[in-house]
Amino acid sequence: MTVSVTDLQYVALAVPDIAAESDFFRDVWKLEPAFEQNGMVYLAAIGSSHPYVIRLRQDEVRKTDLIGYSAASRSDVDALFAQVQGSGAKIISEPAELDGPAGGYGFRAFDPDGHAFEVVADSAQRTVGELPSALAAPLRISHVVLHSPAHKALEQWYRDVLGFRLSDWLGDFMVFLRCNPAHHRLAILPGPPALNHIAFDVASIDALMRGLARMNGAGIELQWGPGRHTAGNNTFTYYTTPNGNTVEYTSDLEEVDEATWQPKVHTPGLETMDQWGTGRIIPGNKPHAEMAPDPALWQVPA
Repeated sequence: MTVSVTDLQYVALAVPDIAAESDFFRDVWKLEPAFEQNGMVYLAAIGSSHPYVIRLRQDEVRKTDLIGYSAASRSDVDALFAQVQGSGAKIISEPAELDGPAGGYGFRAFDPDGHAFEVVADSAQRTVGELPSALAAPLRISHVVLHSPAHKALEQWYRDVLGFRLSDWLGDFMVFLRCNPAHHRLAILPGPPALNHIAFDVASIDALMRGLARMNGAGIELQWGPGRHTAGNNTFTYYTTPNGNTVEYTSDLEEVDEATWQPKVHTPGLETMDQWGTGRIIPGNKPHAEMAPDPALWQVPA
């Protein structure tokens, strides 16, 4: 039986202006400072026990250093490593004690497109804070979306090797994968190998709209939304960070009953991507697409 990762834990980004990106994620996006170590900034979400959900470091170019996933135990880390190694994936580091600020036990490797990832267990957990109902702040990291030149092959690899399960397809070009009851923690669509966006769960559609007002007040341009997707039934607003990363506030993401869920193939169309049609009202608003491969592909991350 394939062992599965249990959650999306963090995304590590390299940016040309770490001060601007850090200020955005802390003061505007409303993540919380967690650690600073070796020039890196770690930020946490108020509703998540993960020690951090974003890691930032300074670099000459914008790139995605690393995507982190959780495992249930050290023995699961070892089993997942065996699955990754058995797939022929390029290994960065074997299971060992981690020396980052949250500790833990884990390994690193590359997926078939060259994205570096880490699987970790036993990292120091945060106490989950109480979120005031009126505050629009991320509860947790929700999902990532990747582009791939071989999206169907990459989808199968994540299912066979890291234990993701199929939730839904949008036509035959976008797939939604889960590793816990959340409808998706990872989605993949065609394109050059790169990160499309990082999504964060907020408490409600009210929180999402308050967040939209705060972004507008801070001069952060709305990229697409507000709207509601069909796959996952989640609401959305998308924005661009000061260094050009695409981020999403989302709410109401569907939860899956593993015993009864049947994957669906949603018919592509404007009404499928945006049920309400509101995301298309503002001229120029549209979904984000990365047009070039991530510069971090096949590079051993810091």
